[in-house]
Amino acid sequence: MSFAIHEGEVYGLVGESGCGKSTLGRTLLRLTEPSDGVALYRGQNLFELSAKEMQSRRRQLQMVFQDPFASLHPRKTIGTALTEPLVIHGIGTKAQHRMLALQMLAKVGLQADHYNRLPHELSGGQRQRVVLARALILQPDFIVCDEPVSALDVIIQAQILNLMKQLQQELKLTLLFIAHDLGVVRHISDRIGVMYLGKLVEEAPTDELFAAPRHPYTRALLSAVPNPEPGAPRERILLQGDVPSPLEPPSGCAFHPRCPAATDRCRVETPSKRAVTSHHFVACHLA
Repeated sequence: MSFAIHEGEVYGLVGESGCGKSTLGRTLLRLTEPSDGVALYRGQNLFELSAKEMQSRRRQLQMVFQDPFASLHPRKTIGTALTEPLVIHGIGTKAQHRMLALQMLAKVGLQADHYNRLPHELSGGQRQRVVLARALILQPDFIVCDEPVSALDVIIQAQILNLMKQLQQELKLTLLFIAHDLGVVRHISDRIGVMYLGKLVEEAPTDELFAAPRHPYTRALLSAVPNPEPGAPRERILLQGDVPSPLEPPSGCAFHPRCPAATDRCRVETPSKRAVTSHHFVACHLA
C-alpha cells in the first residue's frame, strides 16, 4: 500500500474497525515498530532512523489518541502534561514552559485555571482539548489524529472538529485523520483514503469520493451515512460477515468474501491500484 499526504492538507483514512487504520497511524510514528515498508517524511525514511534520531523528529511529528483520559497521566496536572514535551526536548526555561502552556490552553479554548487541575476534574471534551494542546506545543508540522472524537458525544465532537479545522488552517498543519465515521471525515478532510484489511482500496478528493464512489466497499460505507433529508431515496448496502484476519487474508481481492458483485477473477487475482480520473484511484477489477 502506498499513498502520499500533501503538505498543509487533511487526509482522512476510513474503514471498519479491524481494517488496520490505527495500526498504520502508530507505525508511521514508530510507536509500533514496523516489520517492513517505507515511510518518507521530507525525503527521509522514518523507519531507518535510530531511536535518538527519531526522538528529534518527534518535534515535527505528533499524535492525538482516541481516548483522552487514557492519554493523560491520572496523577499529573494538566500543566505538567503540557510542559513535559518541552522538558524532554530541552526547549526554554521553567518560566517559559508555564507561559507557553497557558498560551496553548487559551488557543484550544481552555482557561488558565485548568493548568493546575488533574485529568479527572475535566470533561471528556476538555481532556481532548488538553491532548490537542500537548500535541501542538512543540509546533509540529504533521499530526496523526487516531479516532480523536469517537469517545465524545455528538455535540462535543462537532466542537472539537471545528477547533481542529480552525487550528489546522491557522497553523498550516498537515493532518492524517483516522476514523470509521465517514460523516466526520467528510467534515474535516481534503482527501479521503478508504482502507480495507491493511490495503488502500480507494482514494479521491472528498467531494469526488462522495459523489462517485467506485469501490463496492466504499459504496457500502457511504450507504450507512445518515441522510439529512427526510424521505430521500437511498440504497442501504449490508455487508455479510466480518473483516477477515490480516494474518490469514483471503486470496485475490481481500474484499471478495463480502463483496456482492465478486467474480471468479476477484477470488484469485489481487487488483492493482489504478487511476479512474486524474485524482481518483481505486483497486477493484469491477471499477
